[in-house]
Amino acid sequence: MIRIAAGLAALLVTASPALADPIAMTDTETASPQLPEILPLRERATIIDQILAERLDSVIPAIMREQGIDMWLLMSREYFEEPVLATMLDAESFHARRRTILIFFDPGVGRPVERLTVSRYGLADLFEPSWEPDDQPDQWRAVADIIAARDPAKIAINFSDATRFGDGMTLSQYRALTDALPDHLEDRIVTGETLAVRWLETRTPRELALYPGIVRIAHALIGEAFSRKVITPGVTTANDVMWWYREKLASLGIEPWFHPSVGIQRAGEEGMLSDETVIQPGDLLWTDFGITYLRLNTDTQHLAYVLRPGETEAPAGLRQGLTRTNRVGDILTASFRAGDSGNAILARAREAALAEGLDPSIYSHPIGFHGHGAGSSIGFWDNQDADPRGEYPVRANTTWSIEFTNYHAVPEWGGQRVDFRSEEDAWFDGEDVHYLDGRQTELTLIPSD
Repeated sequence: MIRIAAGLAALLVTASPALADPIAMTDTETASPQLPEILPLRERATIIDQILAERLDSVIPAIMREQGIDMWLLMSREYFEEPVLATMLDAESFHARRRTILIFFDPGVGRPVERLTVSRYGLADLFEPSWEPDDQPDQWRAVADIIAARDPAKIAINFSDATRFGDGMTLSQYRALTDALPDHLEDRIVTGETLAVRWLETRTPRELALYPGIVRIAHALIGEAFSRKVITPGVTTANDVMWWYREKLASLGIEPWFHPSVGIQRAGEEGMLSDETVIQPGDLLWTDFGITYLRLNTDTQHLAYVLRPGETEAPAGLRQGLTRTNRVGDILTASFRAGDSGNAILARAREAALAEGLDPSIYSHPIGFHGHGAGSSIGFWDNQDADPRGEYPVRANTTWSIEFTNYHAVPEWGGQRVDFRSEEDAWFDGEDVHYLDGRQTELTLIPSD
């Protein structure tokens, strides 16, 4: 296990001097949260580069030694960055330049891991420039010379049948690399797929200190979307709310990592209504919304009820539906075990939920540098059985979208089976799952008059 949790409590309080009001991790939902301060781009870049430097110093040596790999090669061409290398570019490098080749070499415990870049333009001050084109015009020969001089026992490159995150090596680059390598070194090539996943899935204390505030941004924007500031019952459509999100994010200088979703469930109507359907009193609204900020992603699903004239709360059946969904969430998070596969966690959670008479569908996933992040899947909406994508072990110090639904028959809607979807972001410390900024425990209420 990578031991990075020490000092986390202090970091969760102080986070970063660039953040005016750091938000502590909490399992308790904040009602109607205020939008945190959005940092200027220059301050965001400073934080991104600080975190990247810390990760390169701490995560890289840990995962290479954990996996018994003494050399790891990453390479990308401009505008065709592989998933791992893309996360190692500094904040002023939007893309790889020409062909960027990164080499990590571990000379042994007690000595620092070398970080080399074999590229014409270097890469900030994070990697040591290691190629002089005037002396050696052939970039691949320069790489081969570096490898031969260090004589690694295992040379990891990213190819994988199991995960897209570890499959960044292209055929042309593989051919060029192996053509340049002596045969005895070519025989030492192994897959870097697990290194890729470990790099991407591992969260550091600094990232965990910042993550609750990033999720709070998403929660605050959902709170505004599900309010009379945005929704006028009888007038506003689902599409109107979706595009409000997009315009709001653009005004804040924040990117969504997927187009937001807004759906409507209505008494007497089958399934989820959307698009140009007008929101009406008595509707149960659902949203799926995710942002990217400071290179970390959020993924949240919340529910809201549009009050009918004279109502002050949602019907009891709808409130009970959310309560039962939260019970599925409790069962799911209690089912996490470090070292168990996602498939094992899925089976354990489903067995317990079904034993309580619940009607769940579980489809949780890692989150971090990618919205659907590197690591093991815990179910899919279209497959509640074991899946090859759920065979990887769940690790400590990883972040998750705890995503699932529970179906519930609502008496006030004539026993209609209603879909109570939930999704909140959380951290697994190896023993317990902690929500980054709470979870929804009460339906958001939108007045109709």
